[in-house]
Amino acid sequence: MLLLSSLIHQLLLGPLFFWSKNNNTHSWIYHTADFNTNNSFSDFFFLPQKVCYSRMVKGAMQLLLRAIFALLIVLITEGHPVDITYLQSAVVKGAVCLDGSPPAYHFDKGFGAGVNNWFIQLEGGAWCNNATTCLERTKTRLGSSKLMVKTVSFSGILSNKAKFNPDFYNWNRIRIRYCDGSSFTGDVEAADPKTKVFYRGARIFSAVMEDFLAKGMKNAQNAILAGCSAGSLAAILHCDRFKGLLPPGAKVKCLSDAGFFINTQTISGTSHIEQFYSEVVNTHGSAKNLPQSCTSRLKPGLCFFPQNVAQQIQTPLFLVNAAYDSWQIKNILAPGVADPRGTWRNCKLDILKCSSAQLQTMQAFRSEFLKALNSLGPSSTRGYYINSCYAHCQTGTQETWLRDDSPVLSGTTIAKAVGDWYYERKRFQEIDCPYPCNKTCKNRNFE
Repeated sequence: MLLLSSLIHQLLLGPLFFWSKNNNTHSWIYHTADFNTNNSFSDFFFLPQKVCYSRMVKGAMQLLLRAIFALLIVLITEGHPVDITYLQSAVVKGAVCLDGSPPAYHFDKGFGAGVNNWFIQLEGGAWCNNATTCLERTKTRLGSSKLMVKTVSFSGILSNKAKFNPDFYNWNRIRIRYCDGSSFTGDVEAADPKTKVFYRGARIFSAVMEDFLAKGMKNAQNAILAGCSAGSLAAILHCDRFKGLLPPGAKVKCLSDAGFFINTQTISGTSHIEQFYSEVVNTHGSAKNLPQSCTSRLKPGLCFFPQNVAQQIQTPLFLVNAAYDSWQIKNILAPGVADPRGTWRNCKLDILKCSSAQLQTMQAFRSEFLKALNSLGPSSTRGYYINSCYAHCQTGTQETWLRDDSPVLSGTTIAKAVGDWYYERKRFQEIDCPYPCNKTCKNRNFE
């Protein structure tokens, strides 16, 4: 009953998602409905601004309950609940969330042969770029540990079952919660006098790493620093620093899942993301915590782009990314500010609703993405898995990480490619053919 109660809590307060088969394209579509983590039970059913129930409204409660119970069955069989840990000792070091609350993480201890192996995943959640947007984040789980759910379900690369995660299931597996808005790079000494907001992401990274070292990571034999989205960018930016914390003889590598954000123009021809990243770096005082190999030759804001950083990283790095990354399409290529009439709205929600002209623009985006990736040059230690799905973050969800119906590239699942690369069984550097060639994709549908 305790397990059931934890999973229901996660269902009601976390994201709702399920898969359906598109019979026309023979592809799988991922449906999501995102809820704030501090919603009450009644709020779950009344969030018209946050959730579109287009596939659930007709038949309303019946379809919704079916989706909930279907997800519950999946979570019970494929995921397991892990409780939150608040790092209270970090507060005296000034390592705090935007609202001043302590940092937090979920820690599932390793066992058997994996007791000295460590997998650390940095949570994602975009960024805040000024006093106003950072203040707004303090009212959510992305700026306050007070608003985080107490239990999350570990699956995919965080699973503790050999069937679902054969190479890393018995490692110490940790998810560090994201509440600083700067990809763990900020460090401003004083809180904002007007908003009382703290910019201390880099201190959070240092504090939690010190805690893990004390809990046994100082004896690590194998270790991976990974992340999703903004957390994935953090894994790239902190990669060499992470390796420097561990024993010299340890095998240390970094994994980026949906973190290869590119510097490209919007559909209206503006440099929206470049300006945004510059504002993030200035607001959080991030420059001193970005790789010096980049800041010594480029403006600090440009060092938020992996295409300007990854080539100089000494630690082996693996990049998992969709060439049609759904977050980048929505926020870098066609953000609302560049599409005031909303002509891209339906396309961004569902790639099947894109016009031929919009698909052509997305193909051009893919070309820009591959150009940025190729600019890194050849590397014998770097791996990459670039599929042609409309997706964002694919390692933390069982369906896309490893299952009988998971996406494949060159006949290989993401789990197999990452495991082979880490253990040096086989080199993997593969780029998919253009959309819609890969029929195994699970394309995200944001209805």
